[in-house]
Amino acid sequence: MLSSSPSMTGQIVPWRTLGLLAALVLLAHALVLQTRPARFGPAPGRAELRVPVLVTRSIPPAPPAASPPPAVATPQVQQAAQPVAKPARKPVFKPKVPVAQAPPAPPAIDSIAESIQTAGSADAQPAPAGPDSAPPAPSATEAAPALAADSPAAAAATPPASAAPEAPPQSGQTPVTAMALPASVQLEYKMTGSAKGLTYYAKGELVWQNSGGSYNARMTAKALFIGSRTLSSTGQLSDQGLAPSRFSDKSRSEVAAHFEPDKGQISFSANTPSVPWTPGAQDRVSVILQLGGMLAGNPAEFPAGSSISMLTVGPRDADHWTFLVEGEEPLSLPFGDMATLKLSRQPRREYDQKVEIWYAPALGYLPVRNKITQANGDFVDQQLSGLSRP
Repeated sequence: MLSSSPSMTGQIVPWRTLGLLAALVLLAHALVLQTRPARFGPAPGRAELRVPVLVTRSIPPAPPAASPPPAVATPQVQQAAQPVAKPARKPVFKPKVPVAQAPPAPPAIDSIAESIQTAGSADAQPAPAGPDSAPPAPSATEAAPALAADSPAAAAATPPASAAPEAPPQSGQTPVTAMALPASVQLEYKMTGSAKGLTYYAKGELVWQNSGGSYNARMTAKALFIGSRTLSSTGQLSDQGLAPSRFSDKSRSEVAAHFEPDKGQISFSANTPSVPWTPGAQDRVSVILQLGGMLAGNPAEFPAGSSISMLTVGPRDADHWTFLVEGEEPLSLPFGDMATLKLSRQPRREYDQKVEIWYAPALGYLPVRNKITQANGDFVDQQLSGLSRP
């Protein structure tokens, strides 16, 4: 039922009417849902209703590949992992690397009396000789008054003093069957030498003092503007000849060898190892007189082709020297014409020197000529020019 109020401007629908309308709307929707078609739009054809047939097939597996024969397992040592070295940074400036210097070659010889030198003349080169010029001075190894050493690098390669002594190679010591030594005498020599194609001149001297039971021998070489060099030997005399006790080599300084038979050794002042002493050992001065005494004592014992060997001591070392008796040879010397007997020591190694000695039977087998030839052809030749007796 609808009611109205004079104070309102319109009508108000009652709630019952609203509920009835809502029920009618719901009923209408239900009828529509029940009567709707199953599909909107045109009906599907028969082809669209067909379901495609699912076709399957099987793929056989591939045959397994032939495996190689198993390798024999070898035990491996597992190495410890090395730490990865961190690369060093390249220096900005290139370090200076010292240039390797080739070691100086050893001297070609170590003569019994090496160069005759004075202070400030070691590096001087001889000037070519002109028609009016003075004779050129010898170089560092020429003006030698006597025999040469057998080991050229002995002074350059000196072994440490603590090294064990080594005996020199044994080549036999010629026994002394007879000895005839001359009385005291002084011999003077005219020396001619060749060095690097230049000729020079010097003076030599051999002083021999025979006291009966002892001796003193001294060899000196002198050259103008060069200086002098002296080799000395002192010792005892017996029926076996000379028995040296000390040998010295002196120019600007002195080196010496000491014979110590009671200790069975030969020692050196140059800090080189001692060597065993043997009976009959000589030095580089006494060996010249010992050879002459053996020849004078029994000349028939040493025909041409025979040899004489003996241990020979220098200022730093010792070695066995062997001399060949070559035979008689006439010489024309500054002292005069003389009949001589020639002995020679031939080189055995690359830098050895050839040593030749001529003895005069008329003078009691004194050495009247000595010649030393170097490996490079340089030589020094001493020829008797004077003789005096005290």
